[in-house]
Amino acid sequence: MAMKDRMHTGALYLPGDDEIMNRQQLCLDRLYEFNHTRPTEMDKRQALMKEMFAELGENCYIEPPFYSNFGGAHVHLGNHVYCNFAVTMVDDTHIYIGDNTMIAPNVTIATAGHPVLPELRENDYQYNMSVRIGRTCWIGAGAIILPGVTVGDNTVIGAGSVVTKDIPANVVAVGNPCRVLRPISDQDKKYYFRDHPIDHAEIARDLEKIK
Repeated sequence: MAMKDRMHTGALYLPGDDEIMNRQQLCLDRLYEFNHTRPTEMDKRQALMKEMFAELGENCYIEPPFYSNFGGAHVHLGNHVYCNFAVTMVDDTHIYIGDNTMIAPNVTIATAGHPVLPELRENDYQYNMSVRIGRTCWIGAGAIILPGVTVGDNTVIGAGSVVTKDIPANVVAVGNPCRVLRPISDQDKKYYFRDHPIDHAEIARDLEKIK
């Protein structure tokens, strides 16, 4: 099996393979161009994003600088995905992000790993495991999501968390290693932050205006 095909199987492979490197350089050229756009060049950014990403839903926004090993070529974005400044996606294999998910500054989503056995690392061996993040998630600032992890729909990952294992849907999870703190509950329908109540009537008026 060719090295470029082994990238996506979870098998050990050599990332310095010429075919892989040549494709990666083309991807990184597009990423460089995206990261050097001006804030007023929104149409150019959107056009570049359509070239960069494996899949790009409607109304996605990526705030430069954006860092990615393959410039998003293995990243699948649903609709209305938002990434703030300095998000890093180590997309040596596939990353899937669901609709309406928000990713805060300095988040790292990594698919690549290296063997513990030093003799294999000496020879540059690597393996990749896909990452899946569900719909309507919020990944807090500085969180790190490691290879092979799945985060369920609607889940909030707290700032600075290191996610080493799957996190279920509809929970708030925090820490290093990241663990479930609590479920999303009826209390969250009443308060948006500590003792700050949600004014549902005002929210309804806001949404009616933008329809």
